[in-house]
Formats: sequence, structure tokens, C-alpha cells
Amino acid sequence: MRLLAFLCCFLPLALTAQEKKGDRTCRILFLGAADSDPEKLYLHDGTTAQEVELPRLNLSKVYELSKGALTLKMLSTLPAEGQPVPPAAPSVAVPETTGDFYLLLSSDAANKVAPVRMQVIDASTERFKPGQMLWFNLTANDVGGSVGKQQLALKTRSKVMLDPPASQLESYNVNLTFRIPGKEALYPLCETQWNHDPATRTIVFVVTEPGSRTPRVLGFPDHRVSSGKNP
Repeated sequence: MRLLAFLCCFLPLALTAQEKKGDRTCRILFLGAADSDPEKLYLHDGTTAQEVELPRLNLSKVYELSKGALTLKMLSTLPAEGQPVPPAAPSVAVPETTGDFYLLLSSDAANKVAPVRMQVIDASTERFKPGQMLWFNLTANDVGGSVGKQQLALKTRSKVMLDPPASQLESYNVNLTFRIPGKEALYPLCETQWNHDPATRTIVFVVTEPGSRTPRVLGFPDHRVSSGKNP
């Protein structure tokens, strides 16, 4: 029997990306983008710019960036030759100590240079290992339950790193509940099975679903190999 009429979506859209050893890399996700938001922008690293895609339902391909401290900016159009980058462009700092990272975008209609905000999520392999899961709760609800062999306790507006939920290539059970602010009762959020790949890191967001009191769960697998060029 189907236990839930609730929306709980784990997206099985793992893009296999290839990563060159020693390079700093970035993958982009535009979480909660509207239809009117751009699908491509220019990512400027202080020296050069490259056009980047802004996917909604999966991580982007791998983009390579230089090492060292960077200030990244997003632009709708490239400035004319010899002209500076507009100072109002959305920006984010990448410390020298940050290796690979995810660039999380959200909508910001007030910014006329590029209608986005930017946030860096460190994805260095020494901090975020293959098989692990990085959970972000972007809602006002506490979320908890079992994720395979791991227990999840995710407070409102917090993040948690989970160790691998299974030991090998296999499916595992996910059973999550949430608590509405001000209430003690637990409500069902997600009861399903996901697939584990020991070589894949997964970043998971719990987000507010418009028109519903029940949050939504969005998972984005990131599988990489150690050599070759980006797809």
C-alpha cells in the first residue's frame, strides 16, 4: 500500500562528471528557479569569464577554475572590452583553502546585473567523501528519521553530513518525518527506497513546497572519475 500522498522526490539524475587531478572544480545548481529566471549566465573569476549553464533538476557539468582566493561574479552579459565588471554584480568569495565546490544559486529579482544570489558549498574530497550525504534543511521544520543504516536528525535551517547509508551498490530504506513549528506531533515526510553508490557523493535539500505544509526532499548525486576531460 502506498503510505504517502506527500511529495517526496529523490532525483536519480546523477551526471557522471570527470575531474582532472589537482584542478579546482565547480558544479552549479539553481535551486527553486522560476521559469522567468535565466538558464545561462557568465561566471567571472576576476580575470576571465565563461558561460555556464544553470540547471534546476541536476548539478551542472564540471567547470574548472583557478586555485587561490577568488571573488566570483555572475553576469548576464560580458562587459565591453576594457570596461570593468559592474560592481553590483552578484558575487561570492572562494577562500584559498576551498578546493572543489558547489555553487548554489537562488533567485534575486532585485539585482539588475544578474538576478541571482550565490553561495559556495565546499566539496573538497577530504571534507566530503564518496558515499557520504550532505543534507541541508532550508525549512522551518525539524526533520528526522532513518536513511539506510544512518539516523538523521536535521534541525530547522541547519546542515548535517551523513556517513554512507549502505555498504555497497544496493538499495536502502528511507523513512523520514517532520515537525511543524509549535507542535509536538510528527508527520510523515518520505517513506521510500533510494539507491546507494559508494563512489557517489549526494547533496540533499529539504525545501518548502508552495501551497503545502509538507516539505519536499531533493537529492542530487555527484559521481566523478579521476581522469579525463569534462563531458
